[in-house]
Amino acid sequence: MIGRRLRSGIPPTWKSNKFRLIFIPVLCVKKLGYLACRTVMPSEKFERVLVLKSINKMEGDITQNNSSTELVRSNEESNETSQSERTIKDVKFREWVMVFILCFVNLINYMDRFTLAGILEDIQKYFNVQNDKGGLLQTAFVLSYMIFAPIFGYLGDRYSRKKIMAFGVFLWSLTTLIGSFMRDYWFFLLFRALVGIGEASYSTIAPTIISDLFVGDVRSKMLAFFYFAIPVGSGMGYIVGSETAKLAGTWQWGLRVTPFLGGIAVVLILFALRDPERGQSEGSSHIQTTPWTEDLKDLVKNKSFMISTAGFTCVTFVAGALAWWGPKFIEMGLKLQPHASSVDSNSSTFIFGAITILAGLVGLTLGCYLSQILKPKYPRVDPIICAAGLLISAPLLLGTTFAVTYNIVLCYVLLFLGQVALNLNWSIVSDILLYVVLPTRRSTAEGFQLLVSHALGDAGSPYLIGVISEAVLIMLNNSSKSNGNDFKALQYALFTTCFVEILGAFFFLINALYILQDKHKVEKAIQEVSDYDTAGQGDVVSNQTTE
Repeated sequence: MIGRRLRSGIPPTWKSNKFRLIFIPVLCVKKLGYLACRTVMPSEKFERVLVLKSINKMEGDITQNNSSTELVRSNEESNETSQSERTIKDVKFREWVMVFILCFVNLINYMDRFTLAGILEDIQKYFNVQNDKGGLLQTAFVLSYMIFAPIFGYLGDRYSRKKIMAFGVFLWSLTTLIGSFMRDYWFFLLFRALVGIGEASYSTIAPTIISDLFVGDVRSKMLAFFYFAIPVGSGMGYIVGSETAKLAGTWQWGLRVTPFLGGIAVVLILFALRDPERGQSEGSSHIQTTPWTEDLKDLVKNKSFMISTAGFTCVTFVAGALAWWGPKFIEMGLKLQPHASSVDSNSSTFIFGAITILAGLVGLTLGCYLSQILKPKYPRVDPIICAAGLLISAPLLLGTTFAVTYNIVLCYVLLFLGQVALNLNWSIVSDILLYVVLPTRRSTAEGFQLLVSHALGDAGSPYLIGVISEAVLIMLNNSSKSNGNDFKALQYALFTTCFVEILGAFFFLINALYILQDKHKVEKAIQEVSDYDTAGQGDVVSNQTTE
């Protein structure tokens, strides 16, 4: 049996007696060495690599006919080269369809997430709750979202991503619809938390599918398209929620639009989306998954991943606070203007949503463009762009909080510019994650990043801003009661976002020190696995980033 298997693997030119006595013993040693490497303990990872390399060297010492091996190697190298040299014009129609589906689901994902912000004041009046419980609605959603994100990240690295996403979209669509019929605040809060579970399944997995379809500049551009859905979906959430509530005469109907779109998304995912092999675009589709605990240890040791996650946490803190309280804050400020009677405060939510959409489109496009233009000459530029965006955004958003009571045009201009600078980060941060983490760990990394960034970011920022504003309001009312105290309390609470932006910029600047080192580790690991696969080794577990 063994002899037949060995002979079946010998090239035709090697079956002569001249090579048979040499080749068969070497192949036996190679197979036994490979099997031994697959069963070593974790502490022997480095020795495993050495064994494989030494066996390859033994074969290299034998004079042989390498024509077939070289042909396979040249074909694989040409495939990898063609992948890296692809442009946006080379993207196939089927790939465009897949990207469109992912972008569509991400769009309605963020629409659903921020519909409540557009009708927040109506919800607070209906349930008779103050700012603290108003902010708790978003915090409950994000808490469940961040808790379940690592779980879906683990599943996404090991099981069918298409089925997991379809389940998640169905779940959050159903719970959003049921929640709109709740008449008790706490039951409404419960279903809002369940929505976060469904959305966590999608957000952790979708970017990894894009990373398995494209590499290089094409991947960056596709990620930019994907993340357009964040500002566009958020802005449409404000508009759809508020305008639908006005047309229907009740805020509940504002929550019943996205579940219908979610049903369409489930059908598209199940019947039109293809789940590519993990690492397919980088020629590393034979990397095996490692235990989850080992994945987490590797991620914690990855400096670029951890520091960029810290910076991104600051971004989500600011974005969450601004998205939740921005429309209400602007409406309160407009009522305090000298000519408040001539200002249409009811349209502030619509305008805020439109500005969010436009600023997102400009910011994401500009961030992606700057990255692609500057990266060839300045390889560390990605985290520097993120840091610059936060440093520019902080004073602009601070100016917005003062201008809203004096000049509405200046307020909207500063808000637009501040959000453009803030939105430089989204696609770049995701791109950093994808090129400093191995393909088989990317869903886990997405889940881990979502857990940390939401736990310390937008999970608490809406509630924290609400609590601070209530505390400041008590102090202001104790000193002197005024109609503008509510506005001032929320204004002072929002000042905290500017300090958080400066902290985030500091993290990204530190990230620039390690970005190249960690990127090269991943590239080296993928190349090593590709070389083993070319030599006929099959699946290989790579631990390059831990060494």
